Amino acid sequence: MLDLIILGLHFFICFLISIAIWCGSKDVDLHSSSTGGADIEPDGLIFVGKEEDIKKSQRITAKINGREIVVFYHEGKFHALDSRCYHEGGPLCRGEIEDIDGQACIVCPWHKFKITLETGEGLYEGINPLEPSPTPKWQSKGVKQRIHKVTIDNGNVYVSPPDLSVSFDSDYYADKYKNGGELAMGK
Repeated sequence: MLDLIILGLHFFICFLISIAIWCGSKDVDLHSSSTGGADIEPDGLIFVGKEEDIKKSQRITAKINGREIVVFYHEGKFHALDSRCYHEGGPLCRGEIEDIDGQACIVCPWHKFKITLETGEGLYEGINPLEPSPTPKWQSKGVKQRIHKVTIDNGNVYVSPPDLSVSFDSDYYADKYKNGGELAMGK
């Protein structure tokens, strides 16, 4: 009987640890201008957080007009892009950052698509069969993910609202999951 109690306690503790890990994500939904929470500056920039807070957490999510944006701090630079992957809407805010051919890339946790933080280009590794001894090389699929301009002013981090007159592949999933946020992230 004591073994059964200890086993049950063990499973309960494991369950609590898994809940803590699942809920303890570094991503934070700070603002949503659709609910009036975002601070819009006179020059149109949208406040997303304090510079030191983002440096500590390495990433945050924010909502701009219901659109989920992820802001990364990586190797001394801030980057912002749509939080939903252009491929099938995977939550990039949960992806790992990898160096791929000298470029910092977020790797989508759903299907491992690689997207440069700097430009939003999708990358793939391919070969040129016409080469005498083809070797795989990283190549661009073109810009697929919408990036957003980040501005730092007096310790505050601001993101420019998206220019929707130009479309990107990630726009479809940004709109599909608009206002859905964390609730729609599972797959």
